[in-house]
Amino acid sequence: MATKHNRTHTARQADITSQWKVVDAAGKPLGRLASEIARVLQGKHKPVYTPNILTGDYVIVLNASRVAVTGKKLEQKKYYRHSGYPSGLRTTTLQRLLDRHPERAIQHAVKGMLPKNTLGRHMLRRMKVYAGDVHPHQAQVTATERRQALIAADESTEEAPAMAHGSEGLNGDPESAATENVAEESPTGEESEE
Repeated sequence: MATKHNRTHTARQADITSQWKVVDAAGKPLGRLASEIARVLQGKHKPVYTPNILTGDYVIVLNASRVAVTGKKLEQKKYYRHSGYPSGLRTTTLQRLLDRHPERAIQHAVKGMLPKNTLGRHMLRRMKVYAGDVHPHQAQVTATERRQALIAADESTEEAPAMAHGSEGLNGDPESAATENVAEESPTGEESEE
């Protein structure tokens, strides 16, 4: 008896189409926003997700300066960096970072949620963060919307020919088509004259 083997689907780079998604960060908690962005960048929201292939989408984050944090994180959360020289440790609070470079706070949070390898760095490059609500990627967003509209139109045209081949009657509903087909044939098998 032959058995059916389940195979794991692995996406190929040629089969992946990346889209552009716009996220408004105004009033959203920093960590929850970052985890959702990281999920989209990795492509985990798609059924073709493959860990070793760049299956994610591009993400545009707007209003980074208006991101929300809870508790006393504005004063107590600190970001560290080192210059490489002795006594070169530099400390910055979240409040100061949001005042000077608000996009860096979101980049830092998302970077910590992505894989720490070359693929993770490629994913991070697909995220574009802006402090205000204006971005220069409107052409890419419009192209994505247009592509989705074409896909939806193709799906609707595939359904339309099935209905045009006689599944509807003269009145336009499928029930009248069934009664018309029954009325055309007589019980003796001869067609009635109309």
